[in-house]
Amino acid sequence: MNTPIIALLLLALVAANLPFFSERIAFVLVPKAGHKAFIWRVVELVVLYFVVGFVARLLEQKTGVPQPQHWEFYAVTACMFIVLAFPGFVYRFLWRH
Repeated sequence: MNTPIIALLLLALVAANLPFFSERIAFVLVPKAGHKAFIWRVVELVVLYFVVGFVARLLEQKTGVPQPQHWEFYAVTACMFIVLAFPGFVYRFLWRH
């Protein structure tokens, strides 16, 4: 029972940091300016949040009846996803290259 939870947390950690380690928009398109703007990183972070949430929902459905979630659940998980993205943010914007 703990293995899917650990795998989901690792997936969330990797997904939250992906926008900061890639200079391609949606991991495919090369930006015309040569570097990806911050807004694209935010958009990718939001999209990946929903992708991880979809995977979590599928795992929950596979193990039993999914519990109804309210706005508090989504607020907490969004904040947790942003906290998981902190290492990538530090690497991209605060670390001296």
